[in-house]
This record gives sequence, structure tokens and C-alpha cells, in this order.
Amino acid sequence: MNTKLTLSLDKDVIEQARQYAHAKQQSLSLLVENYFRFLIHKRDSVKASEISATVQELSGIINLDSKDDIREEYTDYLLEKYN
Repeated sequence: MNTKLTLSLDKDVIEQARQYAHAKQQSLSLLVENYFRFLIHKRDSVKASEISATVQELSGIINLDSKDDIREEYTDYLLEKYN
């Protein structure tokens, strides 16, 4: 069932969207509907790929060196290599 929707958009955007719809041989309404469907599908797929409880439990177990430690080690390596 179709329902009417009124949107307030920039005039230039509307004109460009109309030109795009014409080039694709689609109505502007169909373009907007397809875009909304895309957004909904994207949101649902993000929810479906949420981190599992097991992975959440494992998160933080490995203690990685801080960036400063890594930089210091790399600097020492370069000094030793080129001096």
C-alpha cells in the first residue's frame, strides 16, 4: 500500500534527483523508496553482524604494547641499523 510523503529538500538537490531518475527511467518516488529500503537493509545487516558474547569475553585479553613503546623500539632499531 502506497502512502504519500512530503519532504522539504534543497531545490538543486530535487532537480538533480529528477534528472538522475529520468536517466535511470525510474520515478523519483521509486528512487527514494529504494534508498530507504537500502538504509533499512544496511541497518539490519549491521545488527546481524554484532559481536558474539564469546568474542566480547575475549576482548581485551591480549595486552598490546602502547604506540609509544612501539615507536621507541622502532627508533632504537633504526638507530642501531644506520649508526
